[in-house]
Amino acid sequence: MASRSGFWSSSFSFDCLRDPSKPLATPFPMSKYVQYGCGLSAPEGWHNYDVSPTLRLQRLPLLGGFFRQRSSVKFPANVLLGDIVEGLPGVQPGSCKGLYCSHVLEHLSLADCRTALRKSFEMLAPDGVFRMVLPDLEVAVNDYLKQMKLQPDQASIHFMQDTLLGMDSRPRSNMGRIRLVWGNSRHLWMWDHATMEAELRKAGFTRIRRCTFGDAEDPMFQRVEDESRFARCVAFEIRK
Repeated sequence: MASRSGFWSSSFSFDCLRDPSKPLATPFPMSKYVQYGCGLSAPEGWHNYDVSPTLRLQRLPLLGGFFRQRSSVKFPANVLLGDIVEGLPGVQPGSCKGLYCSHVLEHLSLADCRTALRKSFEMLAPDGVFRMVLPDLEVAVNDYLKQMKLQPDQASIHFMQDTLLGMDSRPRSNMGRIRLVWGNSRHLWMWDHATMEAELRKAGFTRIRRCTFGDAEDPMFQRVEDESRFARCVAFEIRK
């Protein structure tokens, strides 16, 4: 799973390292606000989930404090462990008044992204609002076509680097290999407006509109959205 921290985000399960007597999360009441793939952005009033292995290590009984002290990435205390593809612990079907993800879905495979959209539909309450932001493939392609006219021998390199679809070099260290396998920092599938809207409809959504930063009617989204993350992106507001 993608993470706003950009460090060690994965669907890999570390449940074997967790104290089995302590659940990942307990069920929340209705009319809650849920953000998944939150990284280090965990505003109050939202139930914020991430699946980074770094977060998992920092939540270990007894050893968690040690890993937190040693890590340069320190997750806020209110970030919960949860993978949207596997299902967010404690979130009941039809219980979310607001749902949000930013720069998450492009880090998933096509199949996992479709699963995430179906689970998002299931979690959302009737008339609930789901807002999402992700890089716009159309913008990247237009940039590529412009670059082809200016510097054709470098256009494809810029495209692969800008979209995070390529890799400049393979990691050689053990830590680098671990991050490559578990980190999921690369983009696995890119989206444009038309294709993502089609996928949202397949997931069950019908009330879909293209949105911009700050245009949500519900003021709770002001706490979770970041204007810089809307740049060169496609964003949706979807109601159930």
